[in-house]
Amino acid sequence: MFRIGIGYDSHRLIEGRPLILGGEIVPHSAGLKGHSDGDALCHAITDAILGAAALGDIGRHFPDTDPQYKDANSLLLLARAVGLVRDAGYAIENVDAVVLAERPKLAPHADRIRARLAGTLGVEVGAVSVKGKTNEGMGEVGRAEGIAVHAVALLRRT
Repeated sequence: MFRIGIGYDSHRLIEGRPLILGGEIVPHSAGLKGHSDGDALCHAITDAILGAAALGDIGRHFPDTDPQYKDANSLLLLARAVGLVRDAGYAIENVDAVVLAERPKLAPHADRIRARLAGTLGVEVGAVSVKGKTNEGMGEVGRAEGIAVHAVALLRRT
């Protein structure tokens, strides 16, 4: 039996913070605002795998009202979500994500990000897709005020 989950996250860009996507620092003039490290890519993937297993969402397991998650490494939160999914009897087959950002360009960093995510998810690198798209100047993302991410995960019952 297969299960599909969808995840989404977005954060505003702010000065004075590193930009972290998929657990990797991406050189940029601003980073993502968030209670944790603001890694919208990890957050969207976390929601996708939790959703596929019908385990709720990232806010249920790692609420932003809990001080222990202040500035938390989102890659570690994703690893904990992977454990929850496995404990529920599922294996991750693949993950596909689209990062919407006017800048920086994601392509030069995509291979490192995919490798980091694959290691955390416990899958081969070929099972992780991360693509960058612009918003063609439209909306908050198009004005480079923030970054948004859509993710899909496929799980298999073990």
